Amino acid sequence: MLLHIRHETVYRYDRPVNRSVQSLRLTPRTEAGQRVLAWELQAPGRRSQQLDAFGNVMHLLSIDEPHGEIHIQVSGTVETEDVPDSSPSARGALSPLVYVAETPLTRSDAHLQQFAREHGRARLDRQGAMQLAGAVRSALEYVPGATEVYDTAAHAFSLRRGVCQDHAHVMLACCRVLNVPARYVSGYLLTQHDEHIASHAWVDVWLEQDNRWFAIDVTHHAPGGPHHCRLAVGRDYLDACPVRGVRRGGGQETMSATVAVSAGSAEPRTTAGRPRLLQQRQAQQ
Repeated sequence: MLLHIRHETVYRYDRPVNRSVQSLRLTPRTEAGQRVLAWELQAPGRRSQQLDAFGNVMHLLSIDEPHGEIHIQVSGTVETEDVPDSSPSARGALSPLVYVAETPLTRSDAHLQQFAREHGRARLDRQGAMQLAGAVRSALEYVPGATEVYDTAAHAFSLRRGVCQDHAHVMLACCRVLNVPARYVSGYLLTQHDEHIASHAWVDVWLEQDNRWFAIDVTHHAPGGPHHCRLAVGRDYLDACPVRGVRRGGGQETMSATVAVSAGSAEPRTTAGRPRLLQQRQAQQ
């Protein structure tokens, strides 16, 4: 399947930013099941490209002069296909054990720990992983705006609602309670449902007996497949988020995003994210 993708992100500030540095994980991974045919990144400032610790393509964006907004756009075509059992076959340079330790965003409380032990088990196989994902999806209603980007798995679980990021974090938290390696995946999804067409998140669960990762879209309770385009992986959202950075000055920050995804020669289907007021992120003086 050919996925044509266009993703535009604009950050605006109510006062000039003196300097900002952004880490951009906006280039799809090349791995089993997907191949980048063409990709272009447009952004102001100076850029340098590297692979991060998780094997993601990362661009470091630096803007040294005062600015009132940052406009970032990526676009291109990615070829995707079904792989056996929807499993990304590349193990990667890191041991799966890296993805066992909990992080602040995936830390569990007593209620979430009990839920994980009731619905999962150590040494998950495909069926067990899908059953656990189904339990997580049933426990958390999909409600846009119910949570904030930095809310924890335990908080979302206590609310019993959230979005794809929360489904992924709760799934990761459960896996870590069970001592099962699991990682966060950010990317894009082609779907007929407008509320899910923008940037998406899902998980990879390590199947020890198969010695490979198994991709699961918890929000849709389905294995990953050719409708998914993988951008980055990590221990949680902060490792794999498309844009993350620091700045000096700028006051309040508002972000808006627009994503268009289409298959083959079809016209792109577009969704515009509502502007969000973000907490000020200041670089250390």
